[in-house]
Amino acid sequence: ISLRSASGLFHLLTVPKHQSFPWVVTLLAGVLITTIVVDVIGNLLVIVSVFRNRKLRKAGNAFVVSLALADLVVAIYPYPLVLTAIFHDGWIAGYIHCQISGFLMGLSVIGSIFNITGIAINRYCYICHSLKYDKLFSNSNTMCYVVLVWALTILAIVPNWFVESLQYDPRVYSCTFAQSVSSLYTITVVVVHFILPIGIVTYCYLRIWILVIQVRRRVKPDSRSKIKPHDLRNFLTMFVVFVLFAVCWAPLNLIGLAVALDSRLSRAIPEWLFTASYFMAYFNSCLNAVVYGVLNHNFRKEYKRIVLIIFNKFTRIQTVTFALMRMESMWKNLKVYRHRLPLVAGFKKKKKKKKKPN
Repeated sequence: ISLRSASGLFHLLTVPKHQSFPWVVTLLAGVLITTIVVDVIGNLLVIVSVFRNRKLRKAGNAFVVSLALADLVVAIYPYPLVLTAIFHDGWIAGYIHCQISGFLMGLSVIGSIFNITGIAINRYCYICHSLKYDKLFSNSNTMCYVVLVWALTILAIVPNWFVESLQYDPRVYSCTFAQSVSSLYTITVVVVHFILPIGIVTYCYLRIWILVIQVRRRVKPDSRSKIKPHDLRNFLTMFVVFVLFAVCWAPLNLIGLAVALDSRLSRAIPEWLFTASYFMAYFNSCLNAVVYGVLNHNFRKEYKRIVLIIFNKFTRIQTVTFALMRMESMWKNLKVYRHRLPLVAGFKKKKKKKKKPN
């Protein structure tokens, strides 16, 4: 192990426990448990829905599945470790799990914003450049774009290991990106991982909104056929996903940028605001599946089908289990009855052998 790694490990093991009010711990644990449950169930429903429903198996929804996988990653591994740290008031999983957890969290958030950017570009091409869309977003091309998104995501997160920025922060009970490691690196991360993608997505959706307004006002009557009602609903759904992501992640990124520009601000920022910004960002991973179910008819319909299928299968299993239990109970009673039958028969024979008195 290198000297820098050893010092990082020593820092991890000697971080003092962070004292929080019991109600704060309960609140944070409740938020995280809710996030994990909704995240796992919701994003699994999204993935299964796209593969089951023919109407949802479109090239553009490849980014939706990719985004669901990015959200699902954190609920399976990092969030349970954070929950354990909350319950134990400190990190007990060790250095390796700390690094893997921080890496996966970074992978998830960068993968999410890059996939949201891919969705925005896809919607922009579909609505504003519909004649070129089929060529640009064929099935093979779309899969290449998704692979490119994840390649860029991994490329963006790898430098964290070289600057050793993944550390345990007792204020948020998480192994995460330490904003105090390097001001220049923090500014680069915020710009490349947040501001630049947000700018691209904003441009795409702004152009779509302008076209929608022009069509509604009949400024471009020839473009009316370009925007169908279900296309507009799909656009609104993805726009809400983007807005929620921006709202949930903006506080954390703005705090990081402010501290990087002026380190004295780190003392002025209230601790509750820092903690709230992190858990707002964590909570975002469970929102997308809910948005799809509320705003998209096809997703909502498929959610119901999947839930009904699972419920029916569970009911059948319960029925079969109950029937088997009854059969087992009847078989036991029959065995007991067969065991007692000879005794009863013998007793009757003995009664018959009794002589009548003269």
